[in-house]
Amino acid sequence: MMKRTYVYIDAFNLYYGAVKGTNHKWLNIYNLCKHLLPKNDIVAIKYFTALVSARKADQNQPIRQKIYIRALETIPCLKIYYGHFLTHDQHLPLVKPKGRKHFAHVYRTEEKGSDVNLATHLLFDAYKNNYDIAVIISNDSDLFEAIKIVKEDFGKTIGMLNPQKHPSKKLLPLIDFYKPIRTGVLQASPFPNNLKDEKGSFHKPEEW
Repeated sequence: MMKRTYVYIDAFNLYYGAVKGTNHKWLNIYNLCKHLLPKNDIVAIKYFTALVSARKADQNQPIRQKIYIRALETIPCLKIYYGHFLTHDQHLPLVKPKGRKHFAHVYRTEEKGSDVNLATHLLFDAYKNNYDIAVIISNDSDLFEAIKIVKEDFGKTIGMLNPQKHPSKKLLPLIDFYKPIRTGVLQASPFPNNLKDEKGSFHKPEEW
């Protein structure tokens, strides 16, 4: 009998680790999971992200993200959970100071909430006995304590699909099985260029 499996995705960890700078941004997460977990019963996929804001260099980034989220929402077992971005100005030291200039005044943007939300759902679903196996698409060592509790106190199996080049040395000892997300599986897992939902038809962003 196939094991009940919940998949937890840190969207920005996935994007910056495996997707940014490639032509695989139109990624069907369910297809990706089925390719890498063919023997698992994927009951639920939880996708943790935050809405981006327009930047001078890329005014259309929020539009593309919303189109992609619309595509993800066509996956019946997938649900999206939102964190937020926090932007503040800071004086930061320059790596290579020039003359008397040792610091730069910059805006620093941080994505907040996704790791905490992911850890919370991972623990809550274990407590509710919603899954036999939890699969995490992330390489964030901040998840260590949540994973440790899920394994030691709830006896659940933990897998990792790693979007980064190297696995976290802190997390790896806790993981029951590990698979890297390679280019081949990304190539095999796109959405169709054209999709339809209850609002009508839409298509892959032209820039992608």
